[in-house]
Amino acid sequence: MKRRIIVSVLALMLLPAFAYGGTKPFEKVGTYAAQFLKIGVSARAIGMGGAFTAVADDATSIYWNPAGMVETSRTQVTLNSVDWPADLNLYFAGAIFTTPYLPGTIGISARALTMDPQEERTIYMPHGTKRFFDAGDMSFGLSYAMYFTDRFSAGITSHFIHMGLADKSVNTMAFDFGLLYRIGIQGLKLGMMVQSLGGEVNFDNRSSKLPTLFRVGLKSDIIRRGSHVLLASGEFTHPPDNKERMNVGMEYSFNQFFYLRSGYNISYDAEGLAWGVGFKIDTSQTSDIRFDYAWEDLGFLGSTNRVSLSFSY
Repeated sequence: MKRRIIVSVLALMLLPAFAYGGTKPFEKVGTYAAQFLKIGVSARAIGMGGAFTAVADDATSIYWNPAGMVETSRTQVTLNSVDWPADLNLYFAGAIFTTPYLPGTIGISARALTMDPQEERTIYMPHGTKRFFDAGDMSFGLSYAMYFTDRFSAGITSHFIHMGLADKSVNTMAFDFGLLYRIGIQGLKLGMMVQSLGGEVNFDNRSSKLPTLFRVGLKSDIIRRGSHVLLASGEFTHPPDNKERMNVGMEYSFNQFFYLRSGYNISYDAEGLAWGVGFKIDTSQTSDIRFDYAWEDLGFLGSTNRVSLSFSY
C-alpha cells in the first residue's frame, strides 16, 4: 500500500511535465535582471541535480527552501564556492541558529558574484584604453522559519541586493517564501518555494524585473536499512524567462559518513548531468564538519565545480 501511495504521488508530480511537453511558449530569455540569483549555491544540492526544494535540511536551506531550516536544532555554518563559466565566481556564506528569545530558526546569509577587472575598450581603441572597470552582484539575507504543526513548517528570507557595472549601480529588495510538509510515509516530504519575489531594477532608464521562480518538489527515502540510506527527489521549476524545467536526483549515504550523489537537469539550455561526493566527520558528540564537492555539465559552456564546507555544533 505504501509503495502504491508513493508511485501515485510521483505520477501526479510528473503529470504537469508531460502535459507541458507538447507546447512551445514564448521564452523571454535575457529580459530579466539579477540572473545570479538563479545560480545554485550548494555542492550537495547540485550533486543531486538541483532537486533540493523538498530535501532542504541544512544551512543551505536559506537558498533552496527556508522552511527546511527547522530540520536541524544545532547551529550550522556553511561556506560555498562556485566556479562559473567566463571566469566568474559565486560565493555564498550562511548560518542558521536558534535563540531562546524567539521560537523557530533564524538564518543570515551573504552571496557575491565576482569577476576580475576588465580593460575598457571603445570603437576607436578596440585593443584597450588602459582604463579598467569591474562588475559584480551581491546580496545579504535574513531568514526565519518555524513549525506550525509537527509536520508543516514555513520560512521566509528577505534579501538586500546590490548590482554594479562600472560606474553604475542599483539596489533593490527581494523575498523568498518556502513551505515544507512531511507526509510521514517512507520519508516523503513535499516542498514549495517562491524565490526572488521583488520589484524592478533600472540601469539605463529601462526597468527589468527580478527572475521570480516557483518550485515544487517531492523527496522520498527509497532505502533506509542500518548504515545504508538512499533518497530520491524530483522537482519542477517555473521560471519567468524560460520554459518549465525539471530536476531529479539521488543521494546514497553510508553510516552518515560517506555520501555519493547524482542528478540530472531536464529542459535546461545548458545544464545536464551532475554528480557529487561528500564526507561528514564527527569532531565531538555535539559537533561535526562536512565537506561536499559537485561537478555539473554545462554543455557547450564546459562544466562547473562546486565546493561546500559546513560546520555544525
